[in-house]
Amino acid sequence: MSEQDITSLLPVVILCGGILLTLLLIAMRRRHVLTFALTLVILLASLIAVFMSWPETSYAISDLFIIDAFGYYYLALILLTTFVVAIFSYISLRDFYPEKRKEEFYLLLMLASLGAGMLVFSTHFITLFVSLEILSISLYTLIAYYREREKAIEAGLKYLILAALAAAFLLLGMALVYAASGTMSFSALSTISSDLTGTSQVMLIAGIALMIVGIGFELAAVPFHMWTPDIYEGASSPISAFIASVAKGAIVAILLRFFILADLYRFENIVWVFTILSVLSMVVGNLLALLQDNVKRMLAYSSIAHFGYLLVAIIAGGEMAVPAATFYLTIYVISILAAFGLITLVSKSEEEAIDIEDYQGLFWRKPFLALAFTVSLLSLAGIPLTAGFTGKFFVLTAGVGQSQWLLVIALVIGSVIGLYYYLRVIVVMMRQEKDVVPTIRLDPKGESKVSSLLAGSLALMLLTVFMIWLGAYPSWLLDIINGLP
Repeated sequence: MSEQDITSLLPVVILCGGILLTLLLIAMRRRHVLTFALTLVILLASLIAVFMSWPETSYAISDLFIIDAFGYYYLALILLTTFVVAIFSYISLRDFYPEKRKEEFYLLLMLASLGAGMLVFSTHFITLFVSLEILSISLYTLIAYYREREKAIEAGLKYLILAALAAAFLLLGMALVYAASGTMSFSALSTISSDLTGTSQVMLIAGIALMIVGIGFELAAVPFHMWTPDIYEGASSPISAFIASVAKGAIVAILLRFFILADLYRFENIVWVFTILSVLSMVVGNLLALLQDNVKRMLAYSSIAHFGYLLVAIIAGGEMAVPAATFYLTIYVISILAAFGLITLVSKSEEEAIDIEDYQGLFWRKPFLALAFTVSLLSLAGIPLTAGFTGKFFVLTAGVGQSQWLLVIALVIGSVIGLYYYLRVIVVMMRQEKDVVPTIRLDPKGESKVSSLLAGSLALMLLTVFMIWLGAYPSWLLDIINGLP
């Protein structure tokens, strides 16, 4: 690689160096607080490098990567999200993980964010697959990290098996596309005729269909969604938030690149397949969420619906595709981080607060946390004056602008259904029926844990402010997103 290549990837280089430094620190001295602090410093340094190295023009590294403002925006979103997840993870590890070896958790968290970060710059099947595997392999262990919990081990094994199966579909699809086209570069695929005949056409269609299966699994689109509630329930709340935001957000970025660079809009069959996936995800995801009394499973099924909404903007294409999808994803990341962060802060030391009944009377016991959770749920539901409403408005605009009426109708119906289960949680929080839980949790030695809870509360407060601010004044973020190529 040339000096310019390394400079253009400076945030990723800093993250890689930080991972190695963390590995050496763990080998020399094990201390949870020290490793956590170093993780935050590394993520912050990489984030600062993003803003210092923000590219004015696109720069290609062979056919493997393209360094542009679009990729840098998604990388910044990934690093910021990982930073918040690390804060909530510290609280979760301290309270719910009795073993001494907590430090490797942060190493795996940074490795997963590295895979997601490289994924958003990928423009080639090889870099797509390698980046995706770095992300997935790290997630296997993160999901099952709390190994004393049976559900955590079960969730890790399920994700391992199903992700390996999805990777096999993805690889076979790539092989067939390469056999039909003779290229593995996204942009080179745009020159392939949509009117291929004979064996080449069969291989190309079959290859893209197999790749859709792999991508559908990663996005948890219906009918590839069955792993989602079990993984969200089995993993710790911060890792559930990481999967819902960073892991799926990186897939959205690469899907946008693939659609645009390969010009998949030429293939009507492919567009129709994604349309069906989107409609099924919006309807089925919301209907299954209605049946849940487990808050984490409810959020899991609702995430299926939300990525169905997001697919509306991608399928619609046109000038609104990238801005609408990117804005909606940003809003969703903020809202889902706040929801899972709230679960972490409300949970007792013995177990996580995952049943809806655990939230009875929360408005009267912890009004700030209840307010933050309410804003998060209203944003996810798309209620006006929250960021979620603005996000859905732009996705709806993208669909209407391209006359995607089936998708628009499904989006509206899904949003109406979603109102019920989000409002149900808010109603439960207003009931005064449950005993008060301790405001400050204590460790086995009886020492106060106020400082880290304050850090978590501060992060939750900032997320809440952003949800309200972006609902009322979204123009500043839209200006940034509209400036992406």
